[in-house]
This record gives sequence, C-alpha cells and structure tokens, in this order.
Amino acid sequence: MTNPGMPNDPGDPDQNDEQNMSPDEFEAAAEDAAEAQGVDEDDDLYTTQPDPTVDGESEPVEEDDLAASVDEALADVEAEIAEAEAVEDAESAEPTVEAQLAERTEDLQRLSAEYANYRRRTERDRENIVLNAKATVLTSLLPVLDDLDLAKQHGDLEEGPMKALADKIRDTLNGQKLEAFGVEGEAFDPEIHEAVQDLSSGEDKVIGTVLRKGYRTGERLLRTAMVIIADPAADDA
Repeated sequence: MTNPGMPNDPGDPDQNDEQNMSPDEFEAAAEDAAEAQGVDEDDDLYTTQPDPTVDGESEPVEEDDLAASVDEALADVEAEIAEAEAVEDAESAEPTVEAQLAERTEDLQRLSAEYANYRRRTERDRENIVLNAKATVLTSLLPVLDDLDLAKQHGDLEEGPMKALADKIRDTLNGQKLEAFGVEGEAFDPEIHEAVQDLSSGEDKVIGTVLRKGYRTGERLLRTAMVIIADPAADDA
C-alpha cells in the first residue's frame, strides 16, 4: 500500500527534487513523514531541517588512555580519603576537656600525696633531731648520776643541801623520761646488760652484782648496765 502524497519511486532523483513538487505537496509530504515517525508538530524537537552530520568518523577512545583516566580518578579519591583520615586522626588525638580535667586532677592528687609524705618525713626528722639532742644531753649527765649513787652508798645524801640537790637533779631527769635499769636478781639480757664476769654454773643466768646502772629514755638505749652474772637464788629457782 502506497502512502498518499508520496512518489511511487522515492529513489528517483526526479521524484525527490523539490522543484518538481508544489508547496502544498511538499508540506503534505513532510506531515506524513512526521506522522510516520511519531513526531508531533508541537514537539520542540520537531524540525523540518535535516539532522546535522559530522564529517568523518569519530576518533576511537584508546584503551590505555581510559585506564590512565581511571587510575588518576582512583588516585584522587584515595588522596581525599587519606586526607580525611588524617584530619580525623588529628581530631581524635587531641585530648578532650574531660581528659584534660582528669589529668589535672590526677596531677593535683599526686602533688598532694607527695606534699603529705614530705610533711610526715619532715616531722619525723624533726622529732629524731629532738630525740637525738635530748639523748645527747641525758647521756652527758649520766656520770653525774653515777657520782650521786656513790655518794648515796657512802651515806653522803642522807640529809643536807647535797640531798636536796640530788633530789632535784633526779626529778628533773625523771621528767625527761630517763629510766634506770639493772637490778640484782634480774634476768640477764645481753642486749642491755654488759657482763664483765660470769659466775653462773647453769643455763639460767641472772644479775648477781650491778657495777654500773644502765639508762634508757623511751625505747632508746642510752647506756648498758655493767653487771656480774650469777646463778639464780635458791628462792627464785
């Protein structure tokens, strides 16, 4: 079936020559061609002008150029990812306010503990200095007490000014917690007793004779007692 208005032989140059067609025939032929291709007259894409043609064939895309473009794009993406990770790491490495506060609190606690230890150590050293000075003074007065004991044995301190002086000296030293030890019949202790002679015959040893009293203040030993070791008395056995 032939399309009305179209030439019987479209391939004939004479039939396609626009000069052989009237204006009405040309317009009718254009409308029939548009309707056959599904193009609306109101369509913006509709035109009676022939499609422009590109002279020559398009240049084929080289495979190496395409691979290079892809590699370059991937490299740019990887660089952006690395930069974003570096920024994230830098932000995560920066301590938060809570972390800084905890660190400062820990520093203050450590400083407070160090100061408390320093204060206790200083106080202990001060007490040791006082005790050492006190022990030095008391030790220097022990010979005076030895002389007073000898005077008492000879009966020189029974009465009179010497007795009053001796009592004052002893009261003063007792106030400084000076304590005498070393009494006859007391168990022998090599830590605080200095034996100059051993007259004992058994394993049990006691102090037989006190040649010189020992002294201590608190837990500090000022002087050992000089004694003679003997056997326990029959009443003590």
